[in-house]
Amino acid sequence: MIRILDLLIARTFLRIFALFIIGAPLLFIIGNIIENVDSYFERGLTAKEVAWAYVYQLPEYISWSFPIAALIAAVFTIHSMTQNREVMAAKAGGISFHRLMVPLIAMGIVLAGASLILNNAVPIAKRRAGQILRSEDPSKSWRADFVFKADDDRTIMIRRLNVYPAGMNNVVMEVPKKLSPEQPAEHISAKEVSFDTTKGWTFKDGYLRILPDDRPDLTFYFDSLRARGFSEYPVDLLEQPNDEDEMTVAEIDRMAANISRSGGNPSELLVKREQRKAIAVATLVIILFGGPLATSSRRGGTAYGIGLALGSTILYLLIFRLSGAAGQTGVIPPLLSAWLPNIIFLVCGLTLLKRVRT
Repeated sequence: MIRILDLLIARTFLRIFALFIIGAPLLFIIGNIIENVDSYFERGLTAKEVAWAYVYQLPEYISWSFPIAALIAAVFTIHSMTQNREVMAAKAGGISFHRLMVPLIAMGIVLAGASLILNNAVPIAKRRAGQILRSEDPSKSWRADFVFKADDDRTIMIRRLNVYPAGMNNVVMEVPKKLSPEQPAEHISAKEVSFDTTKGWTFKDGYLRILPDDRPDLTFYFDSLRARGFSEYPVDLLEQPNDEDEMTVAEIDRMAANISRSGGNPSELLVKREQRKAIAVATLVIILFGGPLATSSRRGGTAYGIGLALGSTILYLLIFRLSGAAGQTGVIPPLLSAWLPNIIFLVCGLTLLKRVRT
């Protein structure tokens, strides 16, 4: 009997979850198109280009939908069983409410893992969508005559950059004076610069000019030179740095490290990175919260389920936004700010679960 009941709960939950996962991204797309349709026409984008951009944005919209879909599915599954006296019948048969939650928790663990995997693809797909909407050529593997400013305020003037094979020609790098007097400003010029994933950038056939404040300038010719602190990858130099939402975890870590080395505050990036994980795990947390909350036997049916799910979603998003803003401004640590909504809902969910009459 318990096996049949587990399958019934899991099937009901997955059916509602799947319906919302299919429908919610369409609502996101329609809302986004209405908001940005004028700018798309101004840029001269075709309907085909816009359509492909939204295809690439689907992983992000699906990722956003996971916690909400899990909450709605858990609430409607448990509330329907409560109204139809199925929970009462299970208790009469010696099956506790905690045992009834097992298939939902198992679904939550599986879906949280799937969401974590999906989140790894989101920034790559979102970057491609951004390239289409910004009319950028994703196949472009070179750039000529530009200036790039790194996160530590060094400025690099480059005649030509090639990504494949990785290298630069006729480069001038201005390294500003550091806070420490042992690191004066530097001026580096080189005819060629090669890149290796292990060694980084190597400047060849050029001059290093050291500019101390209290001593005469020093100029050295070098056959090869590795510049410390210059850790950007060739692809990072193609255009302006990507938006945080278009950066992979590895790219966020590199940029955060560069900002830290230059004395900046990488809290905003760290919060963004942790929030990706927190949103995925929220799929499980929200089930633990919504299941016990839906055990009320009061009448209301669908309207009650919708109201309960909507109210819980708004509350979660409100805490998510407030804690994220607090973490980005340094009021609380980035790790805590990203996970605080999950912690609050987990504690409330476990408390509700404990108080449910079994």
